[in-house]
Amino acid sequence: MLIITGSIAYDYIMGFPGSFSEHILPEHNHNINLSFIVNSFAKRRGGTAGNVSYTLGLLETQHKLFSYAGSDFTMYAKTFEELSIDLSGVEIDPTDYTSTGFAMADKNQNQIWGFYYGAGAKNKDLKLQSVANKEDLVLVGPQGAEGSLAFVKQCIELEIPYMFDPGFILTQVNDADLEHGLTHAKYIIGNDYEINLMKKRIANWDAITSGKTIITTLGENGARITTAVKEYTIQPVKAVSVAGTPGAGDAWRGGFLAGIVWGFDLQKAGQMGAVASAYAVEHIGTQEHAYTKQAFAQRYKDAYNEDLEI
Repeated sequence: MLIITGSIAYDYIMGFPGSFSEHILPEHNHNINLSFIVNSFAKRRGGTAGNVSYTLGLLETQHKLFSYAGSDFTMYAKTFEELSIDLSGVEIDPTDYTSTGFAMADKNQNQIWGFYYGAGAKNKDLKLQSVANKEDLVLVGPQGAEGSLAFVKQCIELEIPYMFDPGFILTQVNDADLEHGLTHAKYIIGNDYEINLMKKRIANWDAITSGKTIITTLGENGARITTAVKEYTIQPVKAVSVAGTPGAGDAWRGGFLAGIVWGFDLQKAGQMGAVASAYAVEHIGTQEHAYTKQAFAQRYKDAYNEDLEI
């Protein structure tokens, strides 16, 4: 079974019709006190683990979401229960809120973010042995350095294979901890910038990644999957329109992991990731898209001229 770790979060997104730069005076940046009137607001489900789990739910792929949420998780849980997602691994802290991001974007897509870890800060205390064994695959997704490294340590001790996704914590971990997580991973995933940054930081990159599957997502250019014996080129799936890209990477991970669970090879699993990603970018928000397995399979066939038996 797949065990999905990482953050569960709510995102509060506000749109400012003007430009931030018009209201910030550089000569007075020692004392900033600003208030913006926004013309749009949305509260949406998010978080890296939640986003990956959502895609797996749409594809009816068995997995367990393993993370902390807060007293306000009810609305989030309702949607996931409708998708028959296993929430038995979600611990609720009744004294705190679910991790929450607050964002304001201006007309030029400049953004100001604030993020409250809330209950998610307790992810480091979760015990994998209560939900996973050697036959499972764990996604060690972004959840702050302490949480990610705690799951790496447990996966190694319990001999559970894992996919390491350290992109969001690269600025928070030292080279030794990063190398430790990479050394023992079965899969390593990141975007082009993140993978190149890892290569730059880890002197013996080739040695420690030998025999592993390295997945490099390339945005609108698709993805590249590298193993010891072969490199797979994953062509992108054309989106009908691009409304927003923040959830694309998580959707890609969900589609890819679904393919792995179903026993497909890396080429087909990667192409499933590309289809899932295309659906995601066509909507504003990381969990606003929806589809049936049948619609997904048809879009896969349209894109790659081959059947997807799911």
